[in-house]
Amino acid sequence: MTTIKLSEKNKDFFDRVYQVARLIPYGRATSYGAIGKYLGSARSARMVGWAMNGCTQTDSDIPAHRVVNRLGVLSGKNHFTTPTLMQEKLEAEGIQVKDDQIVGFKNVFWDPEIALAIDNC
Repeated sequence: MTTIKLSEKNKDFFDRVYQVARLIPYGRATSYGAIGKYLGSARSARMVGWAMNGCTQTDSDIPAHRVVNRLGVLSGKNHFTTPTLMQEKLEAEGIQVKDDQIVGFKNVFWDPEIALAIDNC
C-alpha cells in the first residue's frame, strides 16, 4: 500500500471536498466534476476522485458512495472494502444501479452549485 503525502494545499482541497460530500442528501448522488466545479476548480474531477478514494476504506462519515463519474458510473467502486459495497449502499438508499451505472442518473443528480447557492438579494 502506497501512502501519498499531501501538501497543505491539497489537504485543504480534500477537506473542502469532504465538506461538500457530507451535504449530499440521502437518496441522491453527484459527480466528481460537479463538486470540483462548485469548489471553483472545474478541471479537478480527478482530485475529487482521489479525495473520495481516500475515505472509502474507513468508517468515515463521508458518503463517498454518493459520488460517481459524470455519467453516473460507479468508477470508484474498487476503492471500497468490497467491489459491490458502493452499489449496495446506493441501493439501500433507493438508487437503482445496473451494470455499475446509476439508472436515471439525471433524476437523482444533486448539483451543489444549485443546492448550495446563496441568495444574495
